[in-house]
Amino acid sequence: MRQHISRRSSLLPWKWFAAVAAGGVPVGLLWWLLAPGGMNLITRNPALADGTNPEVWLLRDLTLAGLCVFAGCLVAVFLTEKGGRDPQAAFLLGLVGGLGGVLIAWLTGVLAGQLWGGPADTSVNASVAFSLRSLPVLILWPAATATSVFVLSLINLLKSGPGSAGMPVAEGKAPGA
Repeated sequence: MRQHISRRSSLLPWKWFAAVAAGGVPVGLLWWLLAPGGMNLITRNPALADGTNPEVWLLRDLTLAGLCVFAGCLVAVFLTEKGGRDPQAAFLLGLVGGLGGVLIAWLTGVLAGQLWGGPADTSVNASVAFSLRSLPVLILWPAATATSVFVLSLINLLKSGPGSAGMPVAEGKAPGA
């Protein structure tokens, strides 16, 4: 019985990796649905519906950036839950899964733009087609996960106080008492 439990808990971080990476598909679809130059469901402004308008390019990248930060924070909430798994392995595989997830989101959004978007004449600029211009956006998901895990762990540590999280507590009289 004990061997079965330890084997099951050792497989859990790999499930985290797969689940986080697979989260890139809905993030990519949401990116295309919400962003200007895609379906443009956020603004619904006809001037921002076409990729030929250079104002669309930054807003399109910022939409993916916001979705990646949200996804990273959501992953961090699940990673900081107590679950009988190896927290370091789950954290590292969650970060790698986030990197995979953001790449999948990027490719899913671009594919959605090619499949369901109108034809784009990219002879003027490649950014006319639904794409990502700011590649540093791709580090936001794992960065948001790491930052959020740090903040949530710190909050949990401060809430529980010293001595409850494996921190030694001094015993005896206080100095000068």
